[in-house]
Amino acid sequence: MLRELKAEDLPTLERILVATNAFTPAEVAVAMELLEIVINQPAQRDYEVAVAEALGQVAGYVLFGPVPATEGNFDLYWIAVDPGAQGTGVGQRLLEHVEEAVRSCNGRMICLETSSQGGYGRTRSFYEKAGYLLESRIRDFYKPGDDRLTYVKRF
Repeated sequence: MLRELKAEDLPTLERILVATNAFTPAEVAVAMELLEIVINQPAQRDYEVAVAEALGQVAGYVLFGPVPATEGNFDLYWIAVDPGAQGTGVGQRLLEHVEEAVRSCNGRMICLETSSQGGYGRTRSFYEKAGYLLESRIRDFYKPGDDRLTYVKRF
């Protein structure tokens, strides 16, 4: 089940972000800052969040939004699934939600970025299986030896 973000979700989502071992402390801080913007500025239109529940517990979330000054482009900023719920379809459902939302407003493209580091292999495979194509690589973007990979899905 997917639903809107609630303020009481924030501690659980922070725990999930940390538990994935995919994000640095600085990245977790940025993710939490964006979630707090959604909670504290309900009139904002830059970010949309969907929270996934499984067995009555928060199992993950996705945060996405339109890219300013573009026609129909959206960024998928964050997607995180509790390690205990990974492989159960929660991530796939969150990604499908983003795609449905983008299509419903005549969006034409979703872009997302991830790391080239070996620990992100499963993440890259997840996106590739969902039809996202590697569009660009910026070498040494995050740090030396850690490239930024941009994946795109067009509609």
